[in-house]
Amino acid sequence: MVWEWKLRMAARLEGDDPMARAFEEARMAAAHGETPVGAVVVRAGQILATAGNRVIADRDPTAHAEVLAIRAACAAAGNERLGDCDLYVTLEPCAMCAGAISFARLRRLYFGAFDPKGGAVESGPRFFNQPTCHHAPEVYGGIRESEAAEILRAFFRGKR
Repeated sequence: MVWEWKLRMAARLEGDDPMARAFEEARMAAAHGETPVGAVVVRAGQILATAGNRVIADRDPTAHAEVLAIRAACAAAGNERLGDCDLYVTLEPCAMCAGAISFARLRRLYFGAFDPKGGAVESGPRFFNQPTCHHAPEVYGGIRESEAAEILRAFFRGKR
């Protein structure tokens, strides 16, 4: 079953923190059988785009929350560069997503749970520390880490 994801573009934050919105996206992804990861792109206090994983729904291995949110934010901004934007994501990005973050020139990355197995920012290859990385955002990991990790644990516990 394929469903339509609703992007909430250009919504004011007004007391709603971006990580809470990323958690909402992660929970919606889980409800559709996707690995629960959510992402939010913010510019000047406004949400440009939100997304949750859609790998299964789209039958697309690149349909990670980060990539989808970056694509939607670029479309909303009318630019392939998001140098004045921040990305909030519930899980440490993988190498593919770190590459997308770098190429989009995002200013800051905030993520929840660390991913020792698949992460590529603070774990594994540490993408932004490589000499071939064209742009490295400021990185802040462990934001509401226990909440982010519990969403993932609960999802995979239900799969076993």
